[in-house]
Amino acid sequence: MNRRRMLQALVTAVGLLIILILTLTAFGLPVMDSLKLIYQGAFGDKFALSRTAVKSTPLLLAGLGMVVAWRGGMYNIGGEGQFIVGGLFGGIVAKLLMAGPSLPPVLGISFILVGSVIGGALWASLSAVLYIKRGVEVVISTILLNFVAIQLLSWAVEGPLQQAKHQLPQTDELPGSLMLWRPNAQLDFHAGVLLAPLVAIAMYVLLYKTVLGFRIRLVGANSRAARASRVEPRTTQFQALAISGALCGLAGGVEYTGMAGLLGTDFSQGWGFMAIPVALLGGLHPVGTIFSALFFGAVFAGSENLGRFTTSGSTLLYVIQAAAVFALVGFRALNARSPMPATPEAA
Repeated sequence: MNRRRMLQALVTAVGLLIILILTLTAFGLPVMDSLKLIYQGAFGDKFALSRTAVKSTPLLLAGLGMVVAWRGGMYNIGGEGQFIVGGLFGGIVAKLLMAGPSLPPVLGISFILVGSVIGGALWASLSAVLYIKRGVEVVISTILLNFVAIQLLSWAVEGPLQQAKHQLPQTDELPGSLMLWRPNAQLDFHAGVLLAPLVAIAMYVLLYKTVLGFRIRLVGANSRAARASRVEPRTTQFQALAISGALCGLAGGVEYTGMAGLLGTDFSQGWGFMAIPVALLGGLHPVGTIFSALFFGAVFAGSENLGRFTTSGSTLLYVIQAAAVFALVGFRALNARSPMPATPEAA
């Protein structure tokens, strides 16, 4: 089984490289020179490595959220909204902290991140309640709540959370004591980068080593079998979607306290939307999502470097995402149509 997973990982890595090369060719870019620029932007020096790690962090956290929800049969398309509301709740907590007595930095940052987790979980829970109580499909409600979250953020930064000067539609900047720790002030690398893989390990333990994780996977695989085993599908699905929203909200909180330092109308760079292909290419598995997030983070950082030399660099990432997802869907469709192995050894 381990050998099979290693082979799948190798095939996926080669496939992603081929997709990258084909995308560069389609854009009419010189392949070798473009790959060199992407590599330099992603891994060329400590600054590039830092950018790659920082870009991968919100992708990993939100991608893990997609993994948990989709494993439970709750096809969450609302990571973007949950990311935004997570950041928004973090901003509310930060405003209260800045108005009150000073706290130790670790405690203050923890409060902000906990607020972000709660915000994301509550926002996802709205879709869960609509599904359980009214039968509204999660795909529809989570998509629509993305746009509600965007408008809510716009209202907040132009109203109750707007900076004290009231000059721009954004919040006041966080003081250094409420920003995540950085080992080097010249680098973007922050403590959230170290937190993300720990969360991935925690989600692996949750899904594969706990009763709740087994129930989530059972309900996602076959809700009738779950009900026959005295597992209530809707309760488990609610829990899966709430955990998913919490992870997306945490991604928003980490981005807020680690990089952005303030909330504005452009707070999210589409991290919640990009989390879906990250999770899919990771095989809806926490460990696979780590490598998938690193790949997209590297392409994100590398394409920024490529964008300095060509106008195509800024759109390259999104084309690669689409091509990779289409390739994955095609591969799984062909795999599903392939004949079953004839012998137990082949299986």
